[in-house]
Amino acid sequence: MQQFSASTRSAEPTGTRRPSRRAFLGTLGASVAAATMLATLPAAAAPQAIGLDDPAKKEIAMRLVSSAENSSLDWKAQYKYIEDIQDGRGYTAGIIGFCSGTGDMLDLVTLYTQRKPGNPLARYLPALRKVNGTDSHDGLDGFPSAWRSAANDSAFQQAQNDERDRVYFNPAVSQGKADGLSVLGQFAYYDSVVMHGDGDDSTSFRNIRKRALAKAKPPAQGGDETNYLNAYLDARVWAMKQEEAHSDTSRVDTAQRIFLKEGNFNLNPPLDWKVYGDSFHIG
Repeated sequence: MQQFSASTRSAEPTGTRRPSRRAFLGTLGASVAAATMLATLPAAAAPQAIGLDDPAKKEIAMRLVSSAENSSLDWKAQYKYIEDIQDGRGYTAGIIGFCSGTGDMLDLVTLYTQRKPGNPLARYLPALRKVNGTDSHDGLDGFPSAWRSAANDSAFQQAQNDERDRVYFNPAVSQGKADGLSVLGQFAYYDSVVMHGDGDDSTSFRNIRKRALAKAKPPAQGGDETNYLNAYLDARVWAMKQEEAHSDTSRVDTAQRIFLKEGNFNLNPPLDWKVYGDSFHIG
């Protein structure tokens, strides 16, 4: 999704989308193994640390990302969003910025059509296959209107949620847990995957993480989380500055870095932060 520069999208009721996009995503690291039963206790599972996948924390994550990408905390209002932000990736749309040029929009519409044949977007599948990997709109006449119509369908909203989780949220959180990171660290990973993807290019999530690992160890390797997350955010800022559309780093500098300085590793409200100069609050 997004979009991470000072340029804006066309008027939307909920705010402004910041231009940016990522490459194709690969599979992130393995998930954390389940805790073992304690033999001396009666059938009680060992306690699990809260993660970003806790429903309340996940809602905070969605709102944090939306503040940067849409200048709004109302992430659910973005199901209907669609626009060509002139970043070379065709149409950008929906709650995570699915793109007609990067494959994830095609996957989403394919899933939606499997679940609900004859939906307003189904007839565009052949065109989406042809434009994949390009910024072309060929064969997509009327597609934005069809997208906005489909966005009123709860089945399409659920498909967006599911693809967001499958491709972005779940893999990022799983890798964060494997690295022994807190809710804040898991969010830093998720926000990176949203913007940069997990391809093979130097600015992808996996290579941001690799740059950080060269400077500090995560908790799972015996390191200090504050030191590691500072190294990770440094690497993230470097990656953002490699592309003009991402060059405004306030989503790190005046948001994630602030939470880290406060020692708010669980992202406990109240949260106050700024993105692109806009102030946000979660009470």
